[in-house]
Amino acid sequence: MGEEGTGGAVHLLCLAASSGVPLFCRSSRGGAPARQQLPFSVIGSLNGVHMFGQNLQVQLSSARTEDTTVVWKSFHDSITLIVLSSEENASELKLERLLQMVFGAMVLLVGLEELTNIRNVERLKKELRASYRLIDSFLGDSELIGDLTQCVDCVIPPEGSLLQEALCGFAEATGTAFVSLVVSGRVAAATESWWRLGMPEAVLLPWLVGSLPPQAARDYPVYLPHGSPTVPHRLLTLMLLPGLELCLLCGPRPALSQLDPQLLERWWQPLLEPLRACLSVGPGALPNGFPLHTDILGLLLLNLELKRCLFTVEPLRDKEPSLQQRQRLLRNFYSLVSTTHFPPGSSEKTEDAGHRIQLPRACYLVLGPGMGWQLVALQLGLRQLLLLLSPQSPTHGLRSLATHTLHALTPLL
Repeated sequence: MGEEGTGGAVHLLCLAASSGVPLFCRSSRGGAPARQQLPFSVIGSLNGVHMFGQNLQVQLSSARTEDTTVVWKSFHDSITLIVLSSEENASELKLERLLQMVFGAMVLLVGLEELTNIRNVERLKKELRASYRLIDSFLGDSELIGDLTQCVDCVIPPEGSLLQEALCGFAEATGTAFVSLVVSGRVAAATESWWRLGMPEAVLLPWLVGSLPPQAARDYPVYLPHGSPTVPHRLLTLMLLPGLELCLLCGPRPALSQLDPQLLERWWQPLLEPLRACLSVGPGALPNGFPLHTDILGLLLLNLELKRCLFTVEPLRDKEPSLQQRQRLLRNFYSLVSTTHFPPGSSEKTEDAGHRIQLPRACYLVLGPGMGWQLVALQLGLRQLLLLLSPQSPTHGLRSLATHTLHALTPLL
């Protein structure tokens, strides 16, 4: 199933676990949505081998051929998700987390009850169409990385304290504890209650807002996969500026009509310039003019305690590699270091039979001939930093550069 010259393809299959009936199939090729559908015989074979193993008390989780990686995962003994990827360097970690996010998206928009107690397959198929746009955004190239890191994508606005103060005041005025400002799928400011949302909804909600077509206001029913998978809530969104939305997660109140223009003007009109400055940060994630070393082409900073991250490939955007290549390089490098060097929980002191396990704190990778770009990862306490660097950056200075950059970024996240 190789996809030579196209950047590879990803096929996602969703089936009812008990009957094997396909509920949907979504595909992407070269990072863009594709209409290609797998033959029913292939779908049946992939599901059949998984069910055969289950009948023998064998759990088939993944398989790899010369050019394709396949991952299976069942949820609540009701839904089976299968993903096939012929993308270069497709890791099992990336595909497993993709399936977790896809199921989370299904619960977010349909509810767990409909997925675990399937009464009418055809009706469920129709209801799941509402999740296609969000699911397709996971399959394609994205400026976000929360689907992989399981941390909330954030931006650091230049005047964040002013926006935070207004946000808390607006939340109190509307009687809503869960409020956030979202810039193109990234959280710029949020109330304490919003930050306390569990996974995966903390990642899914801003991602959903960023994936929807622009609208002045929305009243969107959502379930919370962790916090409230069977009882829906309301996600209200109000566009303050194109690309910058005010999001409220609430119950029956307030009604959308209560959030009238006068209320919005009272809280946000005085902050028009800070809001524009926040919007201008966008994919850069960092405030304009933030001092970064001139060799840095992209970075990923994770705060593992707060479950938040900063991800940008905007520095020196006029140089090679392309922004899309940078995103893929950093995503692949994160998968590599998370699997081999910084596994989950490695930030905590670990002992085994009275002997402390020695865990690496830094690693680097130099890409092959014709490229020369360098990647370095550093872990200090509950923070991880991954950098993509230009070829001229000296290898012996990578750790020092990463340490200096991490110290500079630490006050931001």
